[in-house]
Amino acid sequence: MSSLTTPVLELKDVSIAYDTASLPVPAVSHVNLTLERDSIVGLVGESGSGKSTLANGIMRLLKGRARLAGGQILVDGRDVYQMDAKTLRQFRWNSMAMVFQSAMTVLNPVMTVEQQMMDVFLAHRRGLSRQEARQRSLELLDMVRIARKYARSYPHELSGGMKQRIVIAIALALEPSLVIMDEPTTALDVVVQRSILTQIQELQKERHFAILFISHDFSLVAELASRVAIMYAGRLVEVTESRGLHVGSPNHHPYTEGLMRAIPRLTPEDVDIEGIPGYPPNLRELPSGCAYHPRCPYAEPVCRAIRPEPSLIEGRLVACHRYDPEKGGEFIHVS
Repeated sequence: MSSLTTPVLELKDVSIAYDTASLPVPAVSHVNLTLERDSIVGLVGESGSGKSTLANGIMRLLKGRARLAGGQILVDGRDVYQMDAKTLRQFRWNSMAMVFQSAMTVLNPVMTVEQQMMDVFLAHRRGLSRQEARQRSLELLDMVRIARKYARSYPHELSGGMKQRIVIAIALALEPSLVIMDEPTTALDVVVQRSILTQIQELQKERHFAILFISHDFSLVAELASRVAIMYAGRLVEVTESRGLHVGSPNHHPYTEGLMRAIPRLTPEDVDIEGIPGYPPNLRELPSGCAYHPRCPYAEPVCRAIRPEPSLIEGRLVACHRYDPEKGGEFIHVS
């Protein structure tokens, strides 16, 4: 366990690539991000933007030809990629855990809920008896408000919302400092989504862990998280406070603006949804300059020629040539 002043997660210039027969394909490029204790940071972007690859990179779960191509990933001040296999196995779930996208594919269909929960304790708490592990498993069910009678149920006997709660309970079993939640409410109806998100917030306040919450649902993340990182083509194009994210708010990256305009709204004058034109780029053939320029309504010659670096102003990072830190964050036309 780190000190209270050590960031729970530090991503320092992190790049992840997929090796191919020709050239490495950059899936994540030069990402810098910090999570403090008790914080919830959202990571948003369209499918294929690199969100899940980054999550798997943090957990050191990259598969196949994916590899960390550069940078450092520190959890509780420790470099995840400097650990040997034994240390890493103990570090996972004790210090960092992950809630994956599909609860049904994460849970073992031939093991009861109780058996799967007990496995976590027996694997990572060597001195624990089976009776103690069983008792702690029942307490986990209490924590996520599932009746103890379901302990001996199999995953297929539970609803989608119950399965997702169990996956969250397993991730929190050993009280890690960092919990990564990758689309934890996908495929659940809005009522169940709301219930689970409320419970996540309550558990986080009670246990003081940090959350990296990954989703393509911009409105959901903006409501849940205190800070939001927006990812496009493997890069962070903006990192900002969530309270300033609403349609019409000034000085955001054009991609952030597009995501906000695509959010369905309920008031009569705002029923139209304006999608972002075009498609995300092929990572094998990224556009020159800013990767977003083929879809950007503000693109100018410099955007096509030079990739913008993030500018810091008033605590926000925006990687856009129109964002001028010399003028207090005012957007300007460039050529």
